[in-house]
Amino acid sequence: MRPLAVIGNVNVDLILGPTEPWPVAGTEVIVDHDELRVGGSAGNTALAWTALGVDFQIAASVGNDQFGLWLRDAFAGQSEHWPVEPSSTTLSVGITHPNGERTFFTTRGHLPLLSFAQVQAILDTKRLHGGYALLCGTFLTDSLRDDYEAFFDWADANGIDVALDTGWPLDGWSEQNRAAAAGWLRRSHCSLLNEVESTAVAGCSDAVEAAHRLKAMMRPGAIVVVKRGPEDVIGIDADGTLVSVKTPQVKVVDTIGAGDVFNAAFLAALCAGNSLETCLSVGARVASQTISTSPRRYGEPDTLSKLETLS
Repeated sequence: MRPLAVIGNVNVDLILGPTEPWPVAGTEVIVDHDELRVGGSAGNTALAWTALGVDFQIAASVGNDQFGLWLRDAFAGQSEHWPVEPSSTTLSVGITHPNGERTFFTTRGHLPLLSFAQVQAILDTKRLHGGYALLCGTFLTDSLRDDYEAFFDWADANGIDVALDTGWPLDGWSEQNRAAAAGWLRRSHCSLLNEVESTAVAGCSDAVEAAHRLKAMMRPGAIVVVKRGPEDVIGIDADGTLVSVKTPQVKVVDTIGAGDVFNAAFLAALCAGNSLETCLSVGARVASQTISTSPRRYGEPDTLSKLETLS
């Protein structure tokens, strides 16, 4: 098994809902569900790996408040060297809707302060040699993003492959943001963007065409995945072969973090030496289980081996 790490955004999610239509200003709405839980792309990935029994490292930070203490406790054993930033902890309030979609209100909080120097201090570089580092929450971790060239240089120098999930830019997919994402992809070994992100960066409307365009941007032997929600997930293998896998159809409870859970299961299967088709299938099945259960289930330590056998 190749070693794994995730780098990026861990924050607090407060999930409320469902509600529809959107409330009128000045009114109060009673909802049936509330849940306070670990969030952020890196946090969701780490939760999934923990449930699946995958060994990993995580580089993140927290704010200097009660939420920061709570997050550190949630990752006891992993968070010992996380920096405590001179800021409140980032909080996302997610309002869910009856169709399973959601709307987020997020504070800036501590996330922009995580730096490359801090990431280096947290990770055991020697132990990560030959493995994959998932870089996520790119448009939220401002200080780290400013040093991405140094980050990619460090990864290359230490034999670490980078998987990239940009997330959604706060100011949308401007030409500047598209160019930045394309630059990061050129140095990445695996693209894990969803369909909207992939087509935005590629500058086209078709998911398959976008996958091919992203593949052309990236280094030789790179893998491209386009996550498409309930639709077939597609990927392009290192040799250029296009692969498509059906996503299980489930009754959706909560889609928050679905893409992050897919990333976790996909990379775990990939680092175990499985084919791209198997990795896509494992990612889709684990993510489908997560979004259709409450309390949500990420799987168990033997889930990966079971799903690999079924693929």
